[in-house]
Amino acid sequence: MTDSHPASSLIVGGAASSPRAPLPTLPPLALYIHIPWCVRKCPYCDFNSHTASPVLPEQEYVDALLADLDQDLHAVYGRELSSIFFGGGTPSLFSAEALGRLLAGVEQRIAFAADIEITLEANPGTFEQEKFVAYRQLGINRLSIGIQSFQQEKLKALGRIHNGDEAVRAAGMARQAGFDNFNLDLMHGLPDQSLDDALSDLRQAIALQPTHISWYQLTLEPNTVFWNQPPVLPEDDTLWDIQEAGQALLAEHGYAQYEVSAYAQPGRPARHNLNYWSFGDFIGIGAGAHGKLSHPDGRIVRTWKTRLPKDYLNPAKSFQAGEKALSNDEMPFEFLMNALRLTAGVESRLYPERTGLPLESLEEQRREAEQSGLMQVEPSRLAATERGQLFLNDLLQKFLS
Repeated sequence: MTDSHPASSLIVGGAASSPRAPLPTLPPLALYIHIPWCVRKCPYCDFNSHTASPVLPEQEYVDALLADLDQDLHAVYGRELSSIFFGGGTPSLFSAEALGRLLAGVEQRIAFAADIEITLEANPGTFEQEKFVAYRQLGINRLSIGIQSFQQEKLKALGRIHNGDEAVRAAGMARQAGFDNFNLDLMHGLPDQSLDDALSDLRQAIALQPTHISWYQLTLEPNTVFWNQPPVLPEDDTLWDIQEAGQALLAEHGYAQYEVSAYAQPGRPARHNLNYWSFGDFIGIGAGAHGKLSHPDGRIVRTWKTRLPKDYLNPAKSFQAGEKALSNDEMPFEFLMNALRLTAGVESRLYPERTGLPLESLEEQRREAEQSGLMQVEPSRLAATERGQLFLNDLLQKFLS
């Protein structure tokens, strides 16, 4: 499916006719690789993940991933990869041999930046020291470990396969395997969670000294077990207390908030995610993976791949399920729904550089957002105020055409 709006359609809000300019330079390029299998599907999870069979089709899936990548190579335009992210699912279910063959195949097709960041998502229940040493030797240099909680009753409620001790050991094993850069994924607002429970989890995470902590509130998403059978979640006042106290605790220990739910030690933000949030490009390969690709003529195209693993592995079916060229009137929302998640926002010049549209096309909506106290009055930056961060959906609504 392609968008019917030509590149020369009216700018946002129909303010004035303005053709999209060719992009002066293409944005940085990243690669997202989706591994769709998990040991067990968690009741809160709305990601494209599927319960693994006893034997995973590793070789077939790697072959498919590389064939999928071949079909997207036309959009590389000589760029090198600044980052790679293995997401899921649980990518750490795959052997080091399979991931090694995949990375070698990727590098044969696209050059790696000298300082490339390669992240692998892993769950504590899948940690084996020997395997993670092998991952590190492949050039994977960052882990994102899905902890969610250290408390047994909370882990059980979330359907996790690990316990608190395994979560603690996983961080130690990561460091012993040579990973000096790793993220811990932690949730708050869990069923029956108190303020003390939430801060206990956060203190334990900080004690493990990760370079990065993703700390976010549990939300009930459609098409999940929790959506159909909702657990009892904390009251709004408790959620607010958790948020305020948790942010203060993270700041006290040197974790600066740089995005809505991301906190990092100095110099350790996730470069792959920063590329998403600053409207960089990314190829997405694997079952259900999404991509966003810019072309020198100004076209910006979002793509998505066949969702079910059995269909993705079927030679009779196409890897790509669809694509959509972004029209001019969609561009403000598409750009800002990412950029305004960053606490510091982005430099204003990035908007014309990444979209091909003049900054002036945002002027009317931007002024209204500033007057509402949702955007900072700062000509050189596009950034939300603290209030705008809290009411991000309200802020973004102002940029919908």
